[in-house]
Amino acid sequence: MCGIAGLFDTRGRRDFPRELVQRMNDVQFHRGPDEGGVHFEPGVALAHRRLSIIDLSSGQQPLFNEDGSVAVVFNGEIYNFQQLVPELKALGHVFHTHSDTEVIVHAWEAWGEDCVQRFRGMFAFALYDRNRDTLFLARDRLAVKPVFYALLDDGTLAFGSELKVLMQHPGLDRQLDPLAVEEYFALGYVAEPRTIFCGAKKLGAGETLCIRRGEPVPEPKRYWDVRFTLDNPLSLEDATAELTARLRESVRLRMISEVPLGAFLSGGVDSSAVVAVMAGLSDAPVNTCSIGFDDPQFNESEFAQMVADRYRTRHYVETVKSDDFDLIDTLAALYDEPYADSSAIPTYRVCQLARKKVTVALSGDGGDESFGGYRRYRSFLMEERLRERVPDGVRQPLFSLLGRVYPKADWAPRVFRAKTTFQALARDSVEAYFHSVSILRGDMRTQLFSADFRRRLGGYDALEVFRRHAANAETDDPLALIQYLDLHTYLVGDINTKVDRASMAHSLEVREPLMDHPLVEWLASLPSSLKIKGNKGKYLFKKAMEPLLPNEVLYRPKKGFAVPLARWFRGPLKQRMRDAVLGDTLAATGIFNRTYLQHLVDAHESGARDYSGPLWTLLMFEAFLRNNQGQSASSPAATEYA
Repeated sequence: MCGIAGLFDTRGRRDFPRELVQRMNDVQFHRGPDEGGVHFEPGVALAHRRLSIIDLSSGQQPLFNEDGSVAVVFNGEIYNFQQLVPELKALGHVFHTHSDTEVIVHAWEAWGEDCVQRFRGMFAFALYDRNRDTLFLARDRLAVKPVFYALLDDGTLAFGSELKVLMQHPGLDRQLDPLAVEEYFALGYVAEPRTIFCGAKKLGAGETLCIRRGEPVPEPKRYWDVRFTLDNPLSLEDATAELTARLRESVRLRMISEVPLGAFLSGGVDSSAVVAVMAGLSDAPVNTCSIGFDDPQFNESEFAQMVADRYRTRHYVETVKSDDFDLIDTLAALYDEPYADSSAIPTYRVCQLARKKVTVALSGDGGDESFGGYRRYRSFLMEERLRERVPDGVRQPLFSLLGRVYPKADWAPRVFRAKTTFQALARDSVEAYFHSVSILRGDMRTQLFSADFRRRLGGYDALEVFRRHAANAETDDPLALIQYLDLHTYLVGDINTKVDRASMAHSLEVREPLMDHPLVEWLASLPSSLKIKGNKGKYLFKKAMEPLLPNEVLYRPKKGFAVPLARWFRGPLKQRMRDAVLGDTLAATGIFNRTYLQHLVDAHESGARDYSGPLWTLLMFEAFLRNNQGQSASSPAATEYA
């Protein structure tokens, strides 16, 4: 794992200040503590921080081709690089290292922009070709690795692995983007391609950006997308056999390492499956790491121990107190922009534990999206069946009315929250799914924001993020549609962001076998009936894993990596939450309606409503603002918005 940074003059060949580039690189030291490298020439500066995983003795970056005309800085792993080397050598390319990085420069020479089509892995890289006067940025298909970039007023293109890299440049426009704020309070993260700042963007999943000096900077180009064809005629027996074989191959590729290797083991199906496959491929015991909680309601460590015992892993467990909320400010600094997934706390802790034992860890991330594992998928399908049975002309007015007048019941299981269900049934499929995953739903965001801020939004609704992706889904299948939406929103903006920042904070490389793109493509070819059968999610995956995992792991209710927010805000975090939500920092922005903030606090504290999700979202936004105010004084304050 590594960090990349750099500057490119899109108009001319100015010399960039060394101290600025060094500062951009140093601020991401945590991503690559082993080595740091920089390269300067007129109009270009490239910088790199290295965490050495493969070819420890060479592979330093920036790395060049034979004649020094092509240079690359790279974050990630190309898992199939050993297969590409002979092909490139046959084309006349000469290799000087045994690293996967060198494959990139030669692949660019051989295939140009299409080189990314040949890579199997997780990657973010910036490549400069002197002969073509071109800067080429690329991000992997499922956006495991991040790329931030900004086109500054003077024609400089700045890029980096984290937003804090760009924030070192005094020319970055750091006014808050109102549309990004709207997206954050709906989703808990700012969705690609936006960032919280007007002046910066994220490269999206499966996108490249090719910039030629002297030409206008184009829009990013998508080179890959998943297609849910659902037309694979495999029987259940054949599908389980093929899935097992594909999973073994994906895990095997990700076990290539010259440094200590292990895996996260939560006790859930996904991480347990990865560990089981690793154990079958390894001659030595697998290193596994788990976080336990002192609150039994959130603790899954007994199931992790069950898998560890079965496969005789070297199992390391640390128990975290349930009131582990000291990380709020740490997380705000880590993520650079507001980020509201509270599972970032245990994720940070398990990465912290893993780094004590290994340098590379495999995870089970991405399984729920591709295998159909989320409970909300099954709820959505039930609602969708009702939507199909009632004509639009009757359904929308009837359920809109019921949704307005029916009492709210936050305390009840979701299936019995009739108000929520009625509201969902009044909407079309995309809006209903967006509504179900929103932290603050549309009516709540309307009340949350001040009249002035709503005017600045100009009618924009974060629903447009889902509408935009749904337009590209090319499927009428209800499950496939929401899987597609999650692969482009929640997986990218929430899960991958969480794991990248938490792991990199500890200089730990995390690899995700369930996000292997050939595996994702193959799963998208299978009918939805193999993913959810009746009320059973991950049907095919669990069937395939039955020989490898106990039923207690496979068929128990899903818990997730949760923390007790509701209790925190009525107990040990009560005063801090109140001070943050009702304090001067949020008030100074002019974004919020103070009366509604007071309602959220009072109603939650009294027990009348569970507003823990919205309050945590506000708490993390306030922490982001305070952290950003402590950054470079040469930039506008983050409390300003466009």
